[in-house]
Amino acid sequence: MKAKTVFYCTQCGTETPKWQGQCPGCGAWNTMTEAPAVPKARGTVSSKGPALRGAGPRPRRVSELEASEEIRFPTGLDELDRVLGGGAVKGSLVLVGGAPGVGKSTLLLQICQRLCQEAMVLYVSGEESERQLKLRAQRLGVEADNLYLLAENQMENVVAATEELGPQVLIVDSIQTMYQGEVTASPGSISQVKECTMSLLRLAKGQGCTVFVVGHVNKEGNLAGPKVLEHMVDCVLYFEGDRHLSYRILRAAKNRYGATNEIGVFEMDQTGLREVPNPSKMLLEGRLTEEPGTCVTCVMEGARPVLAEIQALLTPTAFGNPRRSTNGFDYNRAMLLMAVLEKRGGLGVNTCDAYLNVIGGLSLDEPGADLAAVLALASSFRDRPVPADLVAVGEVGLTGELRAVSALGQRLGEIRRLGFTKCLIPRSRGEELIPPEGLQVIPVRNIREALAVLL
Repeated sequence: MKAKTVFYCTQCGTETPKWQGQCPGCGAWNTMTEAPAVPKARGTVSSKGPALRGAGPRPRRVSELEASEEIRFPTGLDELDRVLGGGAVKGSLVLVGGAPGVGKSTLLLQICQRLCQEAMVLYVSGEESERQLKLRAQRLGVEADNLYLLAENQMENVVAATEELGPQVLIVDSIQTMYQGEVTASPGSISQVKECTMSLLRLAKGQGCTVFVVGHVNKEGNLAGPKVLEHMVDCVLYFEGDRHLSYRILRAAKNRYGATNEIGVFEMDQTGLREVPNPSKMLLEGRLTEEPGTCVTCVMEGARPVLAEIQALLTPTAFGNPRRSTNGFDYNRAMLLMAVLEKRGGLGVNTCDAYLNVIGGLSLDEPGADLAAVLALASSFRDRPVPADLVAVGEVGLTGELRAVSALGQRLGEIRRLGFTKCLIPRSRGEELIPPEGLQVIPVRNIREALAVLL
């Protein structure tokens, strides 16, 4: 007898009895995947039946509930605490995703050194043996009596070991290797990932244990498994960066206990991950100041101002259609800025191949970097370098005007701290600010005035 199967949407987790080209839940195309059906528990009684009357939790007035603050504790890495919103929260479920080899397991094993000073930590690995974990802990310099290692794939055994040991912190590496014995699907399937995450969620909320879960990503850069997995957890962290480069960026895609616009910067070396407290200095290392096609801007990553270098290269096209390529900068935004530069700036950039790059692996999605991108493009087109001590901050509109950006005072303070002496800013905010000593603020109304200052 053939086992019953159902179809799941890999984006939202919607279940249907037959395959459909478009998901009826989220509308995505070609996301339905066949998987064995999860058997439902027998003996359930309707919520209207007499067997459940008077049992279970009852609704309570909001005035009757006690308002207790969440209990935070440091993880030992200030950059990780910044992204989490000030530290890890007791009883929370945190999902850490990233590409293979980026350093997810290294990050979680390193925080065990600090956490074991005040709490008991259980590190569960479904990918490595206990001997491999021991060797990696020795390489990272992690030695603590309160750190327990367990190599196990079955979720029932993990839950039993957690309930018996009673750790304050549980680390599961990774969720795609865990499986529930009562579910017939293979590990890593949609049903297994959902059931295993739900077991960890009950463990975190029921026992007040803080759970860190490692999740793999697919080729599109999203977390593998159903999209509902991100809705189940309290915090989703993405560990970004090329594994062939030394710098890594940790950012929060979801955080129920803090902001989602903070980033943490790390550097990978032979002894593990090292924090980078001054990412602006790191991103500007090795900058050539006398070459055309480069400009520095200042963006806000949460409450932290970060300086980044934008490089542009324009060359006459050898084909009918010019080539366009961006790295770390939104492609559609770059095409918009080139059109504005052509129409409002008077530069014929639409007949050139254009390449735009952000140094250091940083992705800029803030409009405040528009002016620096325009100046870098114009500098490459005219083959004239931007002054080495100049920074550009401002949003560019379709008519070529410059719009104000937020937290301009903080940006100017960071710009001056790193030794820059000039800054182009929108005129609408330039009259109100008192710049730091030694920093010349140049207010401009549109890109024509900005190009006149530059060229």
